[in-house]
Formats: sequence, C-alpha cells, structure tokens
Amino acid sequence: MNFHNARFKAAYGTAAQLPESALPEVAFAGRSNVGKSSLLNRLMFRKGLAKVSGTPGKTATVNFYDVDGVDLVDLPGYGYAKRSKTELQRWSDLIEGYFDQDRQLALVVSLIDIRHDPSALDHDMVAFLVQSELPFAIALTKADKLSRQKALRQAAVIKKQLELPKGTPVILTSSSEGTGVDDLRRLIRDFVKGLASED
Repeated sequence: MNFHNARFKAAYGTAAQLPESALPEVAFAGRSNVGKSSLLNRLMFRKGLAKVSGTPGKTATVNFYDVDGVDLVDLPGYGYAKRSKTELQRWSDLIEGYFDQDRQLALVVSLIDIRHDPSALDHDMVAFLVQSELPFAIALTKADKLSRQKALRQAAVIKKQLELPKGTPVILTSSSEGTGVDDLRRLIRDFVKGLASED
C-alpha cells in the first residue's frame, strides 16, 4: 500500500448518498479541531489534499480518499457547538449512518488531542467501537505540543481514562513534526492485510 499514491475521491453530505463499500476502508473519527485533516495530509504525503481549516467543524461531509486501492474515510468532526441544531443532527446522522452500513472496515482511527483529557464524546466513540467490535486504534494528536516525558505520562492517563481493551494500539502523533506517522502507516497496512486475509 503506497501512501504516495493518493487522490481525493468524493464527498457525501448524507448517509443515503454513501456508495456501497467496494474497497477496504480506514475511517478517521475525532472531535472538531483535533487535527484530523492535517494528519491525513501527512499520511498521504500531501499538503492540501484534505482541507485544513482554522474554523473547527469545517468538515461537514464524509470525505473519501483513494490510497492505492484503499479508501481513507474522513468523518465529520464531532462536538463543535457553534452550529445550528439541525446541522449538528445532520453530522450525527452522517457519522452514525456511515457506521450502520455494511462497510469493509479494516480499521477505525479514533483521534484524541493529547493535551486534554478525553471528552464525553471521545468516551462515547470508544465505547461504541468496543461494543460494535470494530477494529480500532487511538491516535493521540499534537504530541509536539508537550515534552516527550509529559506526552508519555499523558498518554498513560488517557489510556486509563478510556479503559481501552488490552492490546488496543495507541500511537502518539504530530502532523507538524511527523511523529508517529510511519507507525500509523504501518498499522493501517497491517489491518488492511488482515482484512484481506479474512476474505
């Protein structure tokens, strides 16, 4: 799986518009402003493929990127309050609608800002992934904002707070410095291979 071989594929604004899952998918979920687009760009060796915005909650669609025959799926950021209730409901329906469908999910990457304790919505997302028995990993973003020692301590705290199942991969990442990005690429490749071997 060559991450250099990446292109934007399509964006969908409602769950009903989502096409059938034809390729293995790796979904990225997280709070607004967690750095999802920046991490995706770093993963795909592109600066502006995933649109990075200074305004939290800008991703209002499910965005698909084809990376060498695997779909990376950017889900709308959750938890941004400055939108209308109708819009927030649409986002919620879109995220839930995506997971309710029969998708070829190789992995869900749940992004959490390492500088803060997980929010109630972060806890809800992890609980949902555990209950749904979906393969998932935690990417702790913005690790460059803390010293190495503090980042490791905070990672241990977050793991404990989330009560992660044993063996859940947790990767410290930084989009600006590239920390953990190679590890995340390796993890994605392994899970995609694992999905292929199940078929």
